[in-house]
Order: sequence, then C-alpha cells, then structure tokens
Amino acid sequence: MSVTRDVRAGGAPPDPRPAAVTDHSELTFDDFYHAHFRGLVVQLRAYTGDLGQAQDLVQEAFCRAFAGWDRVSRYDDPLAWTRRVAWNLAHNRWRRLRTARAWLLRQRETHVAGPSPDRVALEAALAALPAKQRRAVILHYLADLPINEIAAQEQVAEGTVKSWLHRGRAALAASLRETPEEAHDV
Repeated sequence: MSVTRDVRAGGAPPDPRPAAVTDHSELTFDDFYHAHFRGLVVQLRAYTGDLGQAQDLVQEAFCRAFAGWDRVSRYDDPLAWTRRVAWNLAHNRWRRLRTARAWLLRQRETHVAGPSPDRVALEAALAALPAKQRRAVILHYLADLPINEIAAQEQVAEGTVKSWLHRGRAALAASLRETPEEAHDV
C-alpha cells in the first residue's frame, strides 16, 4: 500500500495499522484520530465547500468522541458515530446560518418616501388646533367614529362635539388655504 503525504493538511500520513485493528478494546483514541481525521475532513469539505469549516466540524466531532471515548470505543463502528456527529454539526451549522440569514433579511431597512408637502401642512394645521377640536376632528375623520360615540368617549353632549368639529374644520380650512405666494414658493 502506498501512502502519500497531503501537503495541504500539513501532517504526517496516517499509520495504516489502526484501520486493521478489529478489536475495539485495543483501539486508542490517538490511533483512531490519526487514521480517520483526514478522511472525514475530505467528506465534510465536499459537503460544506470550505476546508477550514470542514476541519473545525471534524475536530469538534473528534472532541466529542474523545470526551466519551470509553463509551464510543465500545461501539461496533466508532467511525460511523464520529462521522454522524460531524455531519450533524455541519447540518446544524447550516440551519443556524440559514435562520440567521432569514432574520437579517427581515431586518433590512426599508426606505420610505418622506411625507408629502400636503401631509406636512395638514399635520401642522392639526397641531395648531386646540386639543379638544383636534381630538374631535381626528376621531371623526380619521377613526371614522360617529358623533354620538365621540360624545360618549369625551363625556360631552353631541352638540358640543358638533361645535368642535365645525370650529376645527373652519380653522383647518383657513390654515390650509393656499395663497398665490405660497403656490409659487413650492
């Protein structure tokens, strides 16, 4: 069997003897690691498309195998367990990235056109009204409440609400009336 050195991985070639060990009780973690690390990295690199990420995922899988080596080494195929852990880590990372990307896309700033000059003028005119007239106009024309509901909410007579609406409309008409000079400035 001919073994070549993988220059990109930067390590010595694996010893072919650990792969031939069939009695898992004799299998040491070091032998297991050196025999299978590169193969798993190749698989995960093909899956993720990123060598660095593949190395990180396989390293994490081997860390988990090492933490439970007493249990893992007794499995029929410790490599299958380690491979499954590495693939699960890759899949979970992909899922987290997909979720984060979707969240970021929802957080995009939307550019909304500024208010029109008419809206600015209306808001300024409404702000100039006395509070009671402003509430009556907003509730009647923007909230579409009938006069009797506004009267009940404000705890006044319906005639009072009608008076507020009349005065509010007159004040709005006067402040929104466009003079010839204002029309030329726009």
